[in-house]
Amino acid sequence: MKKLLWGMLALVFAEIAMLILIGKAIGVFYTLLLIVLTSVVGVLIAKQRGMKSYKDIQNSLQQGQPPGIAMIETFMIFIGGALMALPGFITDIIGLLFVLGITRNLFKPIIFYFLRKKMKKGNVIIVQR
Repeated sequence: MKKLLWGMLALVFAEIAMLILIGKAIGVFYTLLLIVLTSVVGVLIAKQRGMKSYKDIQNSLQQGQPPGIAMIETFMIFIGGALMALPGFITDIIGLLFVLGITRNLFKPIIFYFLRKKMKKGNVIIVQR
């Protein structure tokens, strides 16, 4: 828990520093405009790709296949969209990496490793109804 708190605090300071640097380089107005633009574009991309991923989950369930990969992609797109909606350039870059399909595939093995590790410890429980 302490690591998460320190990490978020470091991210806030890094975001502020990045905003100051970019603001000095291109001006305050253009910096604010860029922040708003990336937020709007991020939300729109996440909405479009998120709906596609949601449909992939439904198609997998209709075909009787487990929707594991589609669920992970939907989760990553949601997190990416949320990060892009936050003001700041570092969170925008991380969010864009989660939203884009090419870079999202790079994160999947890490997420699968994390889930397997949690399942072995018994921290993840799958409930069937």
